[in-house]
Amino acid sequence: MTIATDKSTYSFAEYLQLEETAAYKHEYQDGEIVPMTGGTTDHNKIALNFAAYLKFALKGQKYNIFRLFGNCYANN
Repeated sequence: MTIATDKSTYSFAEYLQLEETAAYKHEYQDGEIVPMTGGTTDHNKIALNFAAYLKFALKGQKYNIFRLFGNCYANN
């Protein structure tokens, strides 16, 4: 199932709002919302390594790193 809308391009804020209730994961590419394929073991290893590296690189700064459902987020 994909996100059913009448628009062809979206702001990043609109994408985030739609993604919160979407049944499947999507990517945001230049204003378009594109369905993502399923993750692989290798992809999960890469994403986890990236999150760990980012956490180490930002050590001592006021950032939190989260890896949720295959996405990495940083906030301060």
